[in-house]
Amino acid sequence: MKISKETSCYSYTHLPWPCQPRTDQNHLVFSYRFRVTCTVSLLLLFTTVYVFWPSDPYLKIVRLKLKKIKIHRVPRITVDISMLLTLRVQNADVYSMDFGAVDVAVSYRGKPLGHVTSENGHVRAMGSSFVDADLEFAGIGVLPDIVFLLEDLAKGTVPFDTVSEVKGKMGILFFYFPIKAKLSCEVLVSTINQTIVRQHCLYE
Repeated sequence: MKISKETSCYSYTHLPWPCQPRTDQNHLVFSYRFRVTCTVSLLLLFTTVYVFWPSDPYLKIVRLKLKKIKIHRVPRITVDISMLLTLRVQNADVYSMDFGAVDVAVSYRGKPLGHVTSENGHVRAMGSSFVDADLEFAGIGVLPDIVFLLEDLAKGTVPFDTVSEVKGKMGILFFYFPIKAKLSCEVLVSTINQTIVRQHCLYE
């Protein structure tokens, strides 16, 4: 009886020639390894893009201190408000960030009081920077809300609305990516110990 070389190696154990694997088995092994290699490569690519892709900075108001509130009765009722605001700019990326002027606007019960612009800054990779802003609002006409302001001062807490905006850029090698963050907060400030009692913020 003539034995073909294409017969399975498991059927004959005493063959005079070396047993050769089947071509279709080689093809299956190659296809499996190719799929695994492609899957791992794609996962590594997506992970690298996720880690190194620039993200917007994280903003948080860490202090809002009322330095002075003075009410003028003549010639008309106006209010002078002086406060100190400290904003934390946090960089979660693996490379440093340069941000331009930080603009902070403050309002009371929907009435704009004014805004202030701070200087430029730099935040190292995976670090934070604190920006102090002195806000001086003089001669604010709040006649419709003067009763609410007096009530808030009597309670020892005053609610403010703030809008903080930061613009800048991140650079890696010769490439620069623009960044922007805008944060709107409702802040309740204690006039007794000059601390933030509560704040609720939303990114825009």
